Amino acid sequence: MISRPLLSAMADALSHRGPDGEGFWTNRSNHVGFAHRRLAIIDLTDNGHQPMHYLQRYTIVYNGEIYNYIELKNELQKAGYIFTSESDTEVILAAYDFYDERCLQHFDGMFAFAIWDEKRQTLFCARDRFGEKPFYYYQNQEIFAFASEMKGLWAIGIDKTIEHKLMLNYLSLGHVQNPSNKSQTFYKDIFSLPPSHFAVLNFAEMDFRIHSYWTIDKQYRQQVKKPDALGIFESLFSLSIHRRLRSDVPVGSSLSGGLDSSTIAYFVNKALGKRHAGDFTTFSAVFPGFEKDEAQHIQKVTDMLRLKNFTVTPTAEELVNDFEKLCYHQEEPFTSSSIFAQYKVYGLAQSHGVRVLLDGQGADETLAGYHKYIHW
Repeated sequence: MISRPLLSAMADALSHRGPDGEGFWTNRSNHVGFAHRRLAIIDLTDNGHQPMHYLQRYTIVYNGEIYNYIELKNELQKAGYIFTSESDTEVILAAYDFYDERCLQHFDGMFAFAIWDEKRQTLFCARDRFGEKPFYYYQNQEIFAFASEMKGLWAIGIDKTIEHKLMLNYLSLGHVQNPSNKSQTFYKDIFSLPPSHFAVLNFAEMDFRIHSYWTIDKQYRQQVKKPDALGIFESLFSLSIHRRLRSDVPVGSSLSGGLDSSTIAYFVNKALGKRHAGDFTTFSAVFPGFEKDEAQHIQKVTDMLRLKNFTVTPTAEELVNDFEKLCYHQEEPFTSSSIFAQYKVYGLAQSHGVRVLLDGQGADETLAGYHKYIHW
């Protein structure tokens, strides 16, 4: 049986993830329970509250954003589905009812969610293609528990026992993940749903099975002339930025001066147009006197695009003072102080009332921003 104190303990452990409200739900037989902490981005009304129910059959808890939810919603409405909110959460539920597990092929977004189907007595869990949103779980013969952070599981007494193989990997290679087993975490009894995978828990048998729904074809080749390739890339990049600007709260961007964030800032400026471009705010970490300080590059971009920019200079003293808190939120070991620089940039954004940032993580690779990738 699921108790409210159990769900409350998990929600309290993750309160920092969702300051805009909390919700709890258990099914009629009281053997399934959800807790949710809300960070409201799309549809700020109570209609976007979670756990969310649909068709008197499905219940969802969800973290992330489906960027093409407007296009999906239009398609589903043509198929006869009715919506009572403006949220992307409700679109996920309708898409799951219509497409079943194939709904994942229709989502452009970052997400981790779990849907309970009362009719089938199954739990459907899914994570986005590149694992931008986390999904940790624990299972034995009697219980299946999951959370966006491990501390949600530790809050209900799940052991925090180190996996020594990963400790060895970390100390010798600097890796905190097992490349051959992406379910493995730094702790023995806690697992991660791998990126681009979904899982189905059959409650009657406590049978939890994981399936891949997407993989990149590394051998794929298509002959495209250079002008066409540039046009296709620009079109895809522009569409990507346009969709990610959908928000009912202010959106900003972290700006390093590198190719990744500078390109994002350029396309944001283009999408917003001259009238609204000045309202877009960027946030940067600068390091005066250091060889790799990118302040000059940042200044060139913000001057050219007429963007508002705020800067922070992380210091060694701040790193020492904030180190314990940083480790608390990271949960697993990390190998670079760049995480601390990001932490300070995100804090700077929050202090200016911006809670959504477009970030350049991964874009350096696609734009050849690192010299070591140019030969590829």
